[in-house]
Amino acid sequence: MVVFLPLFRFSEVAAAAETKLENVREFTITENDTTTYTLKLALDENDQPSYFFRNIFTPVCLTGECKPVYINFYWDLLGNYTRFDFPPGEVLTKMDHREFKQEDYDKLQDILSRPNSLLKDIAMEDLVGKGTENLADSVDAKAGATLKTVKNEVIDGAVYTCYTLWHIAHGSVVDEMLKITESYKSEPLLHRFLTGTNHFYQYWAMERVIDKTGKLAEPFSTDVLKIIRGKNVFTARFALQKIGDPYFFDPSRQVWLWETYRTAPYPLQLVILKKLTKIPFRAPLAEMTAKDLVKTNSEQFALLLKLLADQPKLPEKAMQNLAAHLTNPNPDYATEIYRVLTAFHPKNRDVLAKMTAYKTKRPSIP
Repeated sequence: MVVFLPLFRFSEVAAAAETKLENVREFTITENDTTTYTLKLALDENDQPSYFFRNIFTPVCLTGECKPVYINFYWDLLGNYTRFDFPPGEVLTKMDHREFKQEDYDKLQDILSRPNSLLKDIAMEDLVGKGTENLADSVDAKAGATLKTVKNEVIDGAVYTCYTLWHIAHGSVVDEMLKITESYKSEPLLHRFLTGTNHFYQYWAMERVIDKTGKLAEPFSTDVLKIIRGKNVFTARFALQKIGDPYFFDPSRQVWLWETYRTAPYPLQLVILKKLTKIPFRAPLAEMTAKDLVKTNSEQFALLLKLLADQPKLPEKAMQNLAAHLTNPNPDYATEIYRVLTAFHPKNRDVLAKMTAYKTKRPSIP
């Protein structure tokens, strides 16, 4: 049984990991053909995977001296490190045998939470300056260029401890976790990943419910559409770019996409506009686009008007909506709208009347 002894401020991810355990499944992992250890998968009350953890014992070895470290690590189901705690009575110490303070534990959590730390590409021997083997484990005690570079990536007096623990948190165990989670892949798990708040889970699930051609599996359509309308612009953009264009050929989905555009943040609006360049407009979308055309800034206006101009034909209602903007106080908007309408050769009397009235006030327009 793992005893949780919080020694630092947990993140939301860490707090979420406090699921009541009904079962734990153990996996024996072999590294380098010789080293073996047990990786544990916590299952929730429904016997579904919740998170990974490992009870770690590791010697942190320096020149002529090793000190044992007992610590528990936790990862999410995709191998993203989340937190640590200790077995009863265990703590971390520095080379002068001083125990870690709270700020040291906080910094260690910060260090371990960086998957792209500079520690990734540094060898253990690089942390020892020539002729300094007998000095304390201190960045300041050594003048090596490597040590100066990683100074902010380690805790003074615990350089080797930080190095060893970071490589455990982000080592080959991550690949093992991914394999295990893949073996648990199911429709309920995919729904759970898509509808949760962990964006790593959402990316992982979208890669599995949207195939290489962009076809979105129907059971997950609602989940993915909620991601597009969610607060995370990055996952929303990923979903829009990954879904194939034919998905939005349906008129009702085009209406949904336009309604999403209206309330989306500006960066996502631009992604939607780019998506619309590859989608043939059905009547409802053409009509709504034409109606809302002048409610945008100049950049969006130009993009939207071009989208309408590029359609093989426009429904009569869309052209009526465009003609209604010919009285817009922005002369540039009105001029461009008149140009587009002229190219479609409208026959509707109301549209023609508005075009004639516009041209009468501006006789220089051809």
